[in-house]
Amino acid sequence: MLFVNEGFTFRNFLVDAFAVFMFVVWFWLLITVFSDLFRRHDVSGWVKAIWVIALVVFPYLGIFAYLITQARGMAERNTQQAQQARDEFKRVVGFSPADEIEKLDRLKKAGSITDAEFSRLRAKLVQ
Repeated sequence: MLFVNEGFTFRNFLVDAFAVFMFVVWFWLLITVFSDLFRRHDVSGWVKAIWVIALVVFPYLGIFAYLITQARGMAERNTQQAQQARDEFKRVVGFSPADEIEKLDRLKKAGSITDAEFSRLRAKLVQ
């Protein structure tokens, strides 16, 4: 005996898929907001606790309020964190502009890059 559910339609599938998508987006935003909130050093523990309570009690409203009021700071903190990660990577790898310029000079002498490419890449390294 084959059981067929007559209530399953393509429309129900689309609604369910959209609901799952919205839940994933909401969960991603929640993680983003919590990670930004807890890596901040410019607010006290009490302010963080108030934001956590707001996010737990009013999850959607809390996320929207945080994004609206803290968007610029979030972007600046993300940029700063990315720059720190790049600097740390360069320090660990042993990157130095002088070494890179020397490599570029060897490539230019070997004919792998043109004078214009050499000048452009050297300018990027010197910045």
